Amino acid sequence: MVLARPHRPPMGWNSWDCYGTTVTEAEVLANARFMAEHLRDAGWDTVVVDADWADPDAREHGYNDDARLHLDASGRLHPDPVRFPSSAGGAGFGPLAEQIHALGLKFGLHVMRGIPRRAIAQGLVLHGTATPLSALADPANDCEWNPHFVGIDHDHPDAAGYYRSTVSLYAEWGVDLIKADDMLWPYQERDITAYSEAVAGVDREIVLSLSPGRDLSAAHLEHLAGHASMWRICDDVWDRWEDVADNLARMARWAPHAERGAWPDADMLPLGRIGIRAERGEPREDALSPDERRSLLTLWTIARSPLMFGGDLPSTDPATIGMLRSPAIADLLTRAERSGEIRREHGVVLWRAVGGGTTWIAAVNTTDAPVTATVDARDLGFGPSPRTVTDVWTGRAVPGRPGRTGDDTVRGVAPDSAAFDIALPPHGSVFWRYEG
Repeated sequence: MVLARPHRPPMGWNSWDCYGTTVTEAEVLANARFMAEHLRDAGWDTVVVDADWADPDAREHGYNDDARLHLDASGRLHPDPVRFPSSAGGAGFGPLAEQIHALGLKFGLHVMRGIPRRAIAQGLVLHGTATPLSALADPANDCEWNPHFVGIDHDHPDAAGYYRSTVSLYAEWGVDLIKADDMLWPYQERDITAYSEAVAGVDREIVLSLSPGRDLSAAHLEHLAGHASMWRICDDVWDRWEDVADNLARMARWAPHAERGAWPDADMLPLGRIGIRAERGEPREDALSPDERRSLLTLWTIARSPLMFGGDLPSTDPATIGMLRSPAIADLLTRAERSGEIRREHGVVLWRAVGGGTTWIAAVNTTDAPVTATVDARDLGFGPSPRTVTDVWTGRAVPGRPGRTGDDTVRGVAPDSAAFDIALPPHGSVFWRYEG
């Protein structure tokens, strides 16, 4: 019994960007069925129900004070049976997880740090004990933005018992991924340790995702890598280019630390049909341009971040779905052994990933104007005379040219090397692959 260590970063769908706290079972299943039919073969295999699934009065844009959360006799959350009808009669998320597993997919669930205030107010006791949940509470360490939960006093001898009881319930339901929120800002080391040990202690392999990161310090790297499968490195990312650009430096800082089973997470992909009943904005197609969408997906992929699509899949435009269907995404995430930023000049950011005899290159224009650049093949890691370089998105060959032709030498390129020209529209990108 150990914490799940996925060979590649998870790829899936999360309900937050399009449905916020209000997602229903029917909407989850519609997205799961679409994924199974159109995206599963390209590596997308996880469906995550995000926050507030126990609140019968969940609303757009925020959390209810004194929410009437559904609880069992041990103070553990259960889904609202109106929004999730298959959970009626105490079945929890078991029937929904079973339906998602039948599609060949995995089921994930959002949870919060701490104990529900309502469980304490009702005088409920820790599962399998006579300890009141109120005895485990630490009101001085409450969540700053979700009023439903109170912190845990980890000096109490039964402190770890609440997390063990909830994770045991989720394992019974068939949960494959837990997104544990309010863990990283401020850094909740004792909660992370307790939750990780609870996940490792059940007889089911569960991926543990920690959130939200904001400007998470790499000083916590050793603890994170030892206690989580993935962890957020930023606050929520939305469909604005400034959110994408702001994440570049964070990804550059964290990507070199990614390893099999321990993945820095650059947050969800805010693409497609989003904002339907979300915490942010009105119903809309994402506000990014086609070039910006491709740049976002390129960067998240070459940084080897977990990929969780935030839009409603059935109503997302075919061009965006077409990008997700590229087998090159899962190929890089599976085979790349390391990645990182290699250059940042004149508004152009260059990234490289390598693994299994393959080199991937991404170039992104962070400016609002078109830019061109010429780079030496050796600076890209291709060697001086590369064979075929391929555009990841189109599958077409990318032509190089000699560093010297007669007496003419390409500026910045060694005479015995090859030159590659990059032309980028505002916020645009290229994504190349070289075998060799």
